[in-house]
Amino acid sequence: MVKSSKIFVAGHRGMVGSAVCRALAAAGFSNIVTRGHSELDLLDPAAVRAFYEAERPDVAVVAAARVGGIGANSAANSRFLYENEMIAMNTVWAAAECGVGRLLFLGSTCIYPRMAPQPIPECALLSGPLEKTNEGYALAKISGLKLCEFLRRERGLKYHSLMPTNLYGPGDNYDIEHGHVLPTLIRKFDTADGEVRLWGTGSAVREFLHVDDLASACLFALGLDNPPDLMNVGSGEEVTIRELAEAVKSATGSSAKIVWDSSKPDGTPRKLCDTTLIRSLGWVPRIGLKEGLAMTVASYREELSAGTIRL
Repeated sequence: MVKSSKIFVAGHRGMVGSAVCRALAAAGFSNIVTRGHSELDLLDPAAVRAFYEAERPDVAVVAAARVGGIGANSAANSRFLYENEMIAMNTVWAAAECGVGRLLFLGSTCIYPRMAPQPIPECALLSGPLEKTNEGYALAKISGLKLCEFLRRERGLKYHSLMPTNLYGPGDNYDIEHGHVLPTLIRKFDTADGEVRLWGTGSAVREFLHVDDLASACLFALGLDNPPDLMNVGSGEEVTIRELAEAVKSATGSSAKIVWDSSKPDGTPRKLCDTTLIRSLGWVPRIGLKEGLAMTVASYREELSAGTIRL
């Protein structure tokens, strides 16, 4: 991918898309094309097709998605399936039809079976039942990566996918009711008055990756002449949700008491992705969880002060 490449980043206002745009700009790429939702509805196939025909980007990075935590996903699996399926199908198919030679599709490690072997290798895909709480989102992402795989096989297009683990960092959504676990914890502890009530038992084990590390992985993957169809991206660091809560409590300086509601689900018991493949090609993460938490709490407070925070 040369510096003069015209690159379309779908979802540039989200946490992932904005990180990818920052990384591209820092690396010297200046011809970056973006569209907000009011300018381009990714659920509208005709609009997406017209956009590609008009702009003719050389490269597309599909970072757009409807995302949310356990509560949001489990309450609206149908919407998460429909909207993410439409985004994936429209952005990938129209790119192929309009001559976009390279595309990077971003998914999530929730595509893997609930009881996949740990750490989860890429070959675990479609080897067992999915986690029910986010099944709709997972199915849509599986469709997107499979469409990339089929188009590459049938048309020779360099379409490939990255599956990141749980992400956090600047530009996250801090909606307490519907957000992901880490930004929700930051918001809860920062606004706590006495105690913080959390879902589940805290026993579930998770892996977290700073979004700037994911952005570096995106540029790395786009620089490969013959990338694998699918690669996991993760930090390799595991932590229980209980340990994470204590770490966020410390990072925010909160003195709130933590109360666990065991009547609520924990989600998948353990989810650590096997990153042997991408590391063997030369990429490694650089931001540890402790450092990343401090950076994220600082950016959260800056966004809160500036009135730009997503809630």
